[in-house]
Amino acid sequence: MNIFDEIKNKLSHEFIDIIEWLDTSNDTIVHRFERYQNEIKNNAKLIVREGQTAVFVNEGQLADVFKPGTYTLSTKNLPILTTLKGWKYGFDSPFKAEVYFVNTRLFTDEKWGTKNPFMLSDERFGLVEIRAFGTYSFRINDPGKFVVDVVGTDGNFTNYEVNEHLKSLIVTRFTDTVGEANLPIELYAANTSELSETCQDVMQPEFGRVGIELEKFYIENVSMPEELKKEIFEYSRLDKLDMTKLSQFKAAKAMEAAAKNEGGTAGAGMGMGMGFVLAQQMGNMMGHGATQQPFGGQPQQAAVTPPPMPAQVLYHYAVNGQQAGPVTFDKLKELFASRTINRDSLVWKPGMANWSALKDVEELKVFLGGSTPPPLPTV
Repeated sequence: MNIFDEIKNKLSHEFIDIIEWLDTSNDTIVHRFERYQNEIKNNAKLIVREGQTAVFVNEGQLADVFKPGTYTLSTKNLPILTTLKGWKYGFDSPFKAEVYFVNTRLFTDEKWGTKNPFMLSDERFGLVEIRAFGTYSFRINDPGKFVVDVVGTDGNFTNYEVNEHLKSLIVTRFTDTVGEANLPIELYAANTSELSETCQDVMQPEFGRVGIELEKFYIENVSMPEELKKEIFEYSRLDKLDMTKLSQFKAAKAMEAAAKNEGGTAGAGMGMGMGFVLAQQMGNMMGHGATQQPFGGQPQQAAVTPPPMPAQVLYHYAVNGQQAGPVTFDKLKELFASRTINRDSLVWKPGMANWSALKDVEELKVFLGGSTPPPLPTV
């Protein structure tokens, strides 16, 4: 061993009297200050910069925590370590302890998302699959708890390591929160701000248990299959539509098309089947048209046309105090069979003055079983 190796070896065994950490990375959360045999000598200087906290750990036990500032280490500012070491008359020099520097700045624009779609139950569309993603921001607000419960003995704990844990927690709590909300499926995408705030309130206690504060939580998108989107748009349009006006509009279009054809009257008759209300109106119009006479004074024989197709009756029903529908007779029967509604559920259809129990609506009694059909009409 030459003279330079001896000097290097000797220096490596000298006690370090300045303890500090200059963060040159963008992703380090906890850095353990490395020195020979973890030895610190009396009156060593500790420098803690803004955005940092220094944590002393003695043989796996949390000791003293230092906020930003410059300290000369002594029994006065190491009370917990003094107790753990049993220093009655001042501490020995040197002493052994691990020093961890914790980055307490705000970590922003962290990504989260559901790796796989998860299932939600919707009253109208049954089980549906949705995905979601967004961002969040956090900071370490209890460095001591974080070092002991999360970091352990890791000498260089990075943002990536903690994010893997946090993302799993976020997805789990997000899925639980959305499932318990039990909202119509389209409202999740339309109310991301309110949903983000609710999720943040739910997740904050979980973060706090390991010394982390969830500063911000954002849901940027809640997506669903394209087929389901189309169904929701169609359902929304029908729900907002004035069916009477729609029937009148379709009947007017049918009459216009019929007037352009030679068999105009027959065409008009076919158009009448498009709406329940217009079927009667068009029937009256056809009756009046048949009695009119042309200029020649000879009555014109009305063309023989089939009667309009019977209009399909649509029903509204109530579930858990909420109005739903309209649905067809067959769909209502399926809801009864699946026990979504029962014999006492309230139903309503056009022509009824008030809501009535299903068991009191004549044509719906067939759902209950044991009913007999009415007598055939006489010819």
